[in-house]
Amino acid sequence: MTASDLPFASIETLASLYRKRKVSPVEITKLLLARIDRLNPALNAYLTVTPELALAHAKKAESELFRKSGRDRGPLHGIPVSLKDNIRTKGVRTTAGSRILRDFVPLRDAPVVTRLKTAGAVLLGKTNMHEFAYGVTNVNAHFGPVRNPWDLDRIAGGSSGGSAAAVAAGLCYASVGTDTGGSIRIPASLCGIVGLKPAWGAVNERDVIPLSPTLDCVGPLARSVRDVALVYRIIAGKGMFADAPASRRPELRRLRRFTLGLPVEFFFDVLSPEVQAVFDSALKTLQTLGAKLKKISIPLLHETEEAGNDIAWVEATRYHRQSGWFPSRASEYGEDVRVRLEMGTKVSEAAFLRAMDLRSRFIEQLLSKMAEAHVHALVVPTTPIPAPRLNEEKCRIGGKEHSTRALLLRLNRPANLAGVPALSIPCGFTSDALTAVAGLPVGLQLIGLGSPLEWLLPIAHAFERSQPPISYPNE
Repeated sequence: MTASDLPFASIETLASLYRKRKVSPVEITKLLLARIDRLNPALNAYLTVTPELALAHAKKAESELFRKSGRDRGPLHGIPVSLKDNIRTKGVRTTAGSRILRDFVPLRDAPVVTRLKTAGAVLLGKTNMHEFAYGVTNVNAHFGPVRNPWDLDRIAGGSSGGSAAAVAAGLCYASVGTDTGGSIRIPASLCGIVGLKPAWGAVNERDVIPLSPTLDCVGPLARSVRDVALVYRIIAGKGMFADAPASRRPELRRLRRFTLGLPVEFFFDVLSPEVQAVFDSALKTLQTLGAKLKKISIPLLHETEEAGNDIAWVEATRYHRQSGWFPSRASEYGEDVRVRLEMGTKVSEAAFLRAMDLRSRFIEQLLSKMAEAHVHALVVPTTPIPAPRLNEEKCRIGGKEHSTRALLLRLNRPANLAGVPALSIPCGFTSDALTAVAGLPVGLQLIGLGSPLEWLLPIAHAFERSQPPISYPNE
């Protein structure tokens, strides 16, 4: 493996190289810090880089791994990662992408950070995000936009856009983000990586600055399904986060047959032709892998968009009021976030209660319909469009103009409302010459039940193995 390949190696490969002493955690950390120094000014993926902390973590990992009497903390030991900047980190500023928290330095780590540190991960820094996670473009009024590594004139998606861009550009091996209405899956789709939104509550959200507690989830982003599964196990406390050598890493089970549900409502009503073509091709691939495709009706899907908005608007405004920031410091918010916080003041208590009731009924309907149809997951596109250009607020599909923000949210909000796991995996590229590279990434979304380790990740892994390797932009 050449030096230029190392930033894009899998976590598993890097862990093996460490244990064979082919490379060291300090060498890899310096390599990635140099890449960040060179590439981040254009991408704007990181808001805070922590070179001294990263090298201290790397030296400790190297000492533990390379000494005969040392300690092997498992497959993340010595692996450089990043964190979305709404996750509290002791002694490292946590801005939530906002002017209000520009200089906030927490006194303690969030539990998810403690798990990563216990696993021996190396923290490179905190990634850019849509202000207070309240948007899907990652065009940040205070710190500037995150740019898509495939085309710097396009958005990376949000709100975990810095995390996705950093992973896709080889500026870390994995990142941890948050997802309230697609904030992990949207940027994963637009940047051509894998992003997992776990089931609600599967990963401890304490000391993560919230958007909407009813909908918020914390989850991993990486370049492969296996790497996402590895990080998920650690941050969800599924073992493997202490004293577990890489050689004991659990395998994702191989599937021979599985059933995927194609919802007849909502998901396929508004799709760009290029996304539809890539998605249709992916379905054919899944069938060759043993998938049975089955149409499934979930009528309440049409009501999820309004219900999700009402819940998020009310809960976000409530948090910012309780924090003493809104409306007293309204002028310090970006215009888009300020407008949404104002919208939260206009949702009546009756409308909020109706939305919560709809949520309960939708969960019940989704679970019962999937059980009746005996489907292991739903399969749908992640976003109806590939990455839009910066500040492209409207997109035209089928002769009709749509809000870019609404389009990006549209297919992701249902999984948050239901509290079920969902992931986005790259399934191809647009064929038209939209960029200087071979098209833009398109994401396939799997929505399931229970633990993602049971069906979602194994299905995604089977699909990933059938695809040609992705050559990520290297410079």
